[in-house]
Amino acid sequence: MGSFLNCLAWRLAHGEAVSKGRSHCPACGHTLAARDLIPLFSWLLLRGRCRYCGGRISPRYPAAELVTALAYVSVAARYGLTLDALRGLVLLSLLIAASLVDLEEGWIPDRLVLAGIGAFVLLALPDAAPLAALGRGLFGALAVTLPLLALVLLADRLLGRETMGGGDIKLLFMLGLYFDWKLNLLLLIAACLLGLGLALILGRARPGAPFPFGPALAAAAWFVLLAGRGVLDWYLGLFF
Repeated sequence: MGSFLNCLAWRLAHGEAVSKGRSHCPACGHTLAARDLIPLFSWLLLRGRCRYCGGRISPRYPAAELVTALAYVSVAARYGLTLDALRGLVLLSLLIAASLVDLEEGWIPDRLVLAGIGAFVLLALPDAAPLAALGRGLFGALAVTLPLLALVLLADRLLGRETMGGGDIKLLFMLGLYFDWKLNLLLLIAACLLGLGLALILGRARPGAPFPFGPALAAAAWFVLLAGRGVLDWYLGLFF
């Protein structure tokens, strides 16, 4: 899945058809053989170089494969073989692909956001009360994104520049469908902290400097999936 998500993200970022054509070297265009596509090991054995042209292969490929493996194992360990686990795996898969595009090109594909919304609707149907599940998801999404959108529009007007990309807000809306409003608030706080850390790592912590917020939202969603409910219960227990 990590290898597939890498391919999906690269094709979306570069305007290639997702469902057609075999994997190829981005430098020379040579079609890759099966031995070139073994997750992690191919990159290590080839020492980060294309077998055919010697071009450098970005370390993002093995990194994404490793992150995908860790995400899948962690969700399965947390939820077991359940519908909640399937929701989490679908969500994280889409977030990993969106993060890869955002890191490379600075935008988030609408197709991934729409796929996440569609997956939420389909996976809500087996619920005992599907309409109630859909309603909770929609409320959770709107409860965070509408106030945030209002703040962003106000900040844009006051500062005279874009303070948050529209793709990030759409991605946050999609994420909001999968959690209740309290967990969405925790997710947003965690994403802001992680985003600040990412900006420092990328050297983009200067006022007004753009940086990809999608990976921070993805990491925060992973955190909330695994530990959000426990953290929220602990925090609320300090007051009630």
